[in-house]
Amino acid sequence: MAPGRPPPRLAGSRVAVTRAFLRDPLGFSCEVAAAHPTIVEVPILYTDYLFVSDPHLVDEILVKHAQEITKDRFTWRLREFLGHGLLTSEGAHWKRQRRLIQPTFHRKRVAGYGEIMVSEAEATIAGWRGGEVRDVHHDLMGLTLGIAGRTFFGRDVGGGAAAVGEAVERVMDRYAGDFWEWALPLWVPTRANRRTVAAVRRVDGILEAIIADRRRSGADTGDLLSLLLHAQDEDGGRMSDRQIRDECITLFLAGHETTALALTYALYLLAGHPEVGARVRDEAQAAAPGRPLGVDDLPRLRAAEQVIKESMRLYPPAWSIGRELLAPFEVGGHTLRRGAQVGIFTWALHRDPGRFPEPLAFRPERWTEAFERSLPKQGYMPFGGGQRICIGNTFAMVEATLLLSTILRRFSFERTSTTSLRLRPSITLRPRGGVHLRVHEHAASTVA
Repeated sequence: MAPGRPPPRLAGSRVAVTRAFLRDPLGFSCEVAAAHPTIVEVPILYTDYLFVSDPHLVDEILVKHAQEITKDRFTWRLREFLGHGLLTSEGAHWKRQRRLIQPTFHRKRVAGYGEIMVSEAEATIAGWRGGEVRDVHHDLMGLTLGIAGRTFFGRDVGGGAAAVGEAVERVMDRYAGDFWEWALPLWVPTRANRRTVAAVRRVDGILEAIIADRRRSGADTGDLLSLLLHAQDEDGGRMSDRQIRDECITLFLAGHETTALALTYALYLLAGHPEVGARVRDEAQAAAPGRPLGVDDLPRLRAAEQVIKESMRLYPPAWSIGRELLAPFEVGGHTLRRGAQVGIFTWALHRDPGRFPEPLAFRPERWTEAFERSLPKQGYMPFGGGQRICIGNTFAMVEATLLLSTILRRFSFERTSTTSLRLRPSITLRPRGGVHLRVHEHAASTVA
């Protein structure tokens, strides 16, 4: 078979294209996908990225050629903070860690976390008052941080929560900031780097204390940390404290950051569509009259699940995915070279009018079983795709659905004259300056 042709190249100078991308990566990715709906080479910064916008080609790369790809250069930089956890590890080490961690996210274990999720949500909204304007992103980050602390570590991280939150903010600022800020390795003693290093050390201190305390006690409390401490390979080998730290910080960050974002955008969207919020509220009230919601109620919370799915379509917390080719291979009639950097923009994939009629409209009702079956693989991928799909996707959907339903049983939300949604693409898709909404309490709540 004759070799395929190289991918087409986006017109424009490297300087002009780079400026356009850095100015608005979200809009840029949609423009490129519209003009080149399959694959195109895009000169950005000091390298050339292959933007892949066809779900079938994405599936080929992530699934068929899974053994011939690795994470891209940007993801490697995250090792400065995440170490060698599931997100940033590869090969035999990644397979070993995934195998050891997988039991934590089995459905039965996740179901046991439902009560914690709901109780934390009720404790959070107990302090809300009707008529006040709240930064729901800040509130939801605190809520999911508390849930992550209890489900991952079997305890509230207590006074460490503020330090963890501050450290996450500092790291996110680094990777969402000026290119020349995060392009420099952390060992270069710039002011920004010194702040980031200090933040990482604070998080390390918190996690090291929790890990050491649990090792001393030897207790198995059924949480993630217990599983990691007691997990063994076939040969009886266990994880080192450093390996446990890396997995904890990776899962801890992912376990609260992305869910808080999905819920933030859901509340923002519902604030503009009160009729949808009322439908979710009525559904939640009917599912568990006179008592808190639980995992067994999930089959009756279909409207809430649809809202979460549509929110993650419009505002995917993981807005892009990067890969690098370890070997040359052919995709869609194009030969891709070894070392090529691949950009898969979830943001653009989720806005394709061919798969999502009225792609910019908030339409939760589109998420029927028939519609989901009609989507191509990787046509909707808020949790990534292929063998590297998020290990906690079931946990996240259970958590988001229960939290949204619990919150809407008591409150509805309204945009004010000062409400704005300014997006900041970082490691995740974050709102710049928070999301401020007016809350309205519903006195007819039937929660006991």
